[in-house]
Amino acid sequence: MGRQTMGIHHITAIVGHPQENVDFYAGVLGMRLIKQTVNFDDPGTYHLYFGNEGGKPGTIITFFPWAGAYQGVIGDGQVGVTSYAVPTGAMTYWKKRLEKFKIPFSTEKRFGEEYLKFIDPHGLLLEIVEREGGENNPWSFGDVTRDVAIKGFAGATLYSSQPEKTAELLEEVMGLEKIGKEGAWMRFRSAANIGNVIDLKTVRGTRGQMGVGTVHHIAWRAEDDQDQLEWKEYVKAKGYGVTPVQDRNYFNAIYFREHGEILFEIATDPPGFTHDESQEAMGEKLMLPEQYEKIRDRIERELIPFKVRELDN
Repeated sequence: MGRQTMGIHHITAIVGHPQENVDFYAGVLGMRLIKQTVNFDDPGTYHLYFGNEGGKPGTIITFFPWAGAYQGVIGDGQVGVTSYAVPTGAMTYWKKRLEKFKIPFSTEKRFGEEYLKFIDPHGLLLEIVEREGGENNPWSFGDVTRDVAIKGFAGATLYSSQPEKTAELLEEVMGLEKIGKEGAWMRFRSAANIGNVIDLKTVRGTRGQMGVGTVHHIAWRAEDDQDQLEWKEYVKAKGYGVTPVQDRNYFNAIYFREHGEILFEIATDPPGFTHDESQEAMGEKLMLPEQYEKIRDRIERELIPFKVRELDN
C-alpha cells in the first residue's frame, strides 16, 4: 500500500486587478478573504487567500493579482476547471445569483451530477455542484447565507499533455482511487469529504500558456512537516524532481511538475492562518512575513488598494 493524500489543500491562480478579484470571490461568491499578504518571491504583488470561515484546507483558493498583465490561455499542463461544492438544494439559489449579477452560465451533467459552469472576471473556468459531503460553511456575506454558502472545493479538472501519465501519478503516487470513466473524463477520489474529486480530461488539447485567468498550481495536503518530508522522499523515489521545503508562513510547501506538465505542490495543513492574527480578524489587514516588515511602507505604497465590499446593497 502506497501513500495517500487527503486531497486538495489549495489552488493558486493568476488574475488581474485586485478589486475585481475581491468583488467577485467575496462580493458575488460570498467567500471569506482569510488572508491578505504578498507573493513571497515578488513582494510588490498581493497574495490573496479566500476560503471558508476558518480557512480550512480543502476550501482555499489563492490569487496573485497582476493588474494589466497579459492574458493566459487555459490548456494542457494546467488545472482547467476549479469546482466548488454547495449544500444539497442550493443550486437554484446560485443560478439566480449569477443571473442577478449578469454572469452567463451553462449546465453540464457529469458522473450523474449537475454542474453550473461560469467564468470569473479574469477568465478562470469555475463550476458549482451540490454535494452532501463536507461540513456547511458558517460564513455568510451579503445575501449569501450559511444554508447556501460555498463549502469549499468539490475538486478540480486537470488538463494534461500526457493524460495516461497523469492518471498513473494520481492513482499510484498520490493514492487517489480511480472510480470511473465517462466520455473524455476519468474520475479519481481521495478519502477526504471536501476537495476530494479530480476529473482528468483524457483527450489532449492545445498547450496552456501561463497568464491572467489561469491556474498556477494545485496543492495537495500533507498532515504535518514530517508527513511532508516523507512525501518529498516518496515522490523523489518515483522519479520526480522535488524542490526543497519552502516556508510559506501559513504552511510549508514542496513542488514538482508531473509528466503532464501540471505544477503540483504538497502543503502542510499546519500552522494555518491564525498564527499571526485571530480568526475573527483574518483578512482585514495586510500581513507580511518577518523578512518584509522592514520595507512595509514601500510595499504598501506599491500595492493597489482594495476593499471587501458587499455588492447586494
